[in-house]
Amino acid sequence: MIPDEIGARPLRILIFPMGSSGDVHPFIGVSKALQARGHEVFMITSGYFEPLAERAGIPFRAVGTREDFERVQADPDLWHPSKAFNTLVEKALNHSYGPIIEHARELNKPGETVMLAGTLAFGTRNARELLNIPLATVHLAPAIILSSYRMPLLHGAPMPQWAPRFMKAFQWWVGNKVADKAVLPELNRFRHALGLPPVKNVIRDWWHSPDRVIGLFPEWFGPPQPDWPPQTRLTGFPMWDEKGMHETPADVEAFLKAGDPPVVFTPGSAMAHGHEFFEEAVKAIQLSGRRGLLITRFRETVPARLPDTVMHASYIPFSEVLPRAAALVYHGGVGTCAQALRAGIPHLVYHMAHDQLDNLSRVRDLGVGDGLAPKQFKAKRIAKLLSQLLDSPETKRRATEVSKRFDTEAWMQQTCDLVEATTKVPE
Repeated sequence: MIPDEIGARPLRILIFPMGSSGDVHPFIGVSKALQARGHEVFMITSGYFEPLAERAGIPFRAVGTREDFERVQADPDLWHPSKAFNTLVEKALNHSYGPIIEHARELNKPGETVMLAGTLAFGTRNARELLNIPLATVHLAPAIILSSYRMPLLHGAPMPQWAPRFMKAFQWWVGNKVADKAVLPELNRFRHALGLPPVKNVIRDWWHSPDRVIGLFPEWFGPPQPDWPPQTRLTGFPMWDEKGMHETPADVEAFLKAGDPPVVFTPGSAMAHGHEFFEEAVKAIQLSGRRGLLITRFRETVPARLPDTVMHASYIPFSEVLPRAAALVYHGGVGTCAQALRAGIPHLVYHMAHDQLDNLSRVRDLGVGDGLAPKQFKAKRIAKLLSQLLDSPETKRRATEVSKRFDTEAWMQQTCDLVEATTKVPE
């Protein structure tokens, strides 16, 4: 428990998510919960999300413009297994360091301010050192925390889980060197201009704040490992997804009521290149004799003519549609994964990059789904795998069992407790 005097003390909390809607939504949920406790909260992220923050009632500061975000989103390398990280660094992270410092300077109330930063907002480490603001790093998925025990499965990291720990450690040593080569030139140039010393070992160590690391996932999804940073604490999935901000379109509501629960297909909120995904999805639905609901804001990626058994929707909160679905076919993003776990339905994961392969491995560990790589994502294989999952009593039993483990309100309160306790930068 957090002492009452800490929890009752109003704080100014600066929240720095970076990424797509799946990265920002959890922080909107945490922001709302912190506001309900009487804290002053500012959301600091891409200008793309300013309208969403305004609708949620959260004061906002922009890191880059909507156009900047859309340029990154439009780059196909964002989803390439070996090019995604460098693309993020060159086109987003390198441009975030200056605005992060500027907003932190403007909003800092010495002794009353705490920063809460997503994984990719590690420019907040500069603000922590320069302005002496306590910082909690928030990781949305266990893949971000490297381990030589239960190892996260990442594209381009081929070491098997059964390999000796020294071999796993060597793999992360190599991966860290590759990441440093991409990140350090601009990061250390920026730090030098601020009078801060150079850093290294970004993904192995530096992007975890020494003050606090919070994992927004439960232990049964990502069990803590012996070599995780000792300041790490896990709570649970935030589950905020714009519920209550959208009405389900009347035609979608009619479709959901008109027949058997559909299979929902979505390649992720930032996927602007989902043409092949949806083409194969429609073919698979026809082969399987099922109904399908395709969800994407990029209407141009969906086939122009859809059969009567298939419908497209731009956006529906997953918490509203997945409990009415038969299964979810998706990119493996952890927020979407959490919604399917709570809905108690089977998963079919189309893993491309980032943390998606590791999230699939945890879906498999839980016994609630399976996945395909993009080259395997063809209609016949999709239809066959969907039938196996939907016809399996064991998969359905496991999915229902996992859905009962959710305690979203308690998880959110634990997260707020940890943020409130992050009030001192160690000497």
